[in-house]
Amino acid sequence: MSAYIIDGKQVASRVKEEVATAVTRMKEEHNYTPGLATVLVGEDPASATYVRMKQRTCEKLGIRSVGITLPADSSQTEVEEVVAKLNADPEVNGILVQLPLPGHLDEEAVLNTIDLEKDVDGFHPVNIGRLAMKGRNPLFIPCTPAGCMELLRDAGTEISGAEAVILGRSNIVGLPMAMLLQKANATVTICHSRTKDLKGHLQQADIVVAAIGRAQMVTGDMLKPGCTVIDVGINRVDDPEAKRGYRLVGDVDFASAKEVAGAITPVPGGVGPMTIAMLMKNTLHAAEIALSKG
Repeated sequence: MSAYIIDGKQVASRVKEEVATAVTRMKEEHNYTPGLATVLVGEDPASATYVRMKQRTCEKLGIRSVGITLPADSSQTEVEEVVAKLNADPEVNGILVQLPLPGHLDEEAVLNTIDLEKDVDGFHPVNIGRLAMKGRNPLFIPCTPAGCMELLRDAGTEISGAEAVILGRSNIVGLPMAMLLQKANATVTICHSRTKDLKGHLQQADIVVAAIGRAQMVTGDMLKPGCTVIDVGINRVDDPEAKRGYRLVGDVDFASAKEVAGAITPVPGGVGPMTIAMLMKNTLHAAEIALSKG
């Protein structure tokens, strides 16, 4: 029996509709429009595409969008000065610095410059610290892990008491994902390139979140029957029959995994749409924080 396919596009659409409704109400009741600023340093094509997608989504949901593009050779001071100006701008509720930054820039220092209450990406050390601590809550949760949690809830997955395995330990997905699942009372194991007996860990997992960046490395025979699989990976594999000469696949071999799992996200169309949806939700929350302070 094939798994339930978790439709990320559908869930993201619902989240965005909820945000659009709340934005409209905020305008009507408070004459206030949430604003999101994006900072792009350099001309990396993938980063530029992501930023355009975020700006278009803002426009659709009624959120003010401010786009700032800086040359790739911008200095640390120049980038931090731009962020400082956005911190001081009352019409900007959220600040997103598109990562990765050019190699000569100190990424952590730039992220530290963002006002805690405008950190809609959820990467400020204080927000991550609060996420890691028992009994503390961050102002914002990183968007991709937050989207994964939304997909787990949509699938009806029981998280409390579940055995969860995270593949990957990045600051952007793996580590915050582990913290979120732990806060939701799952028992969490983080696997990575040095893990021994990966298959043994996976076969115990009720929940698998794959975010390791290796195409189709997780196969159906590695999974526990009935588990929920959230595939964060996006990898290009050569395909002469495809229009562009390649196709996108996840870190999980979808064809074999869906015959074992109880629920699974596809790639594309799974986690990807959720990231921007959760960014919009965080931006709305940032505007609510600003409004509450008058």
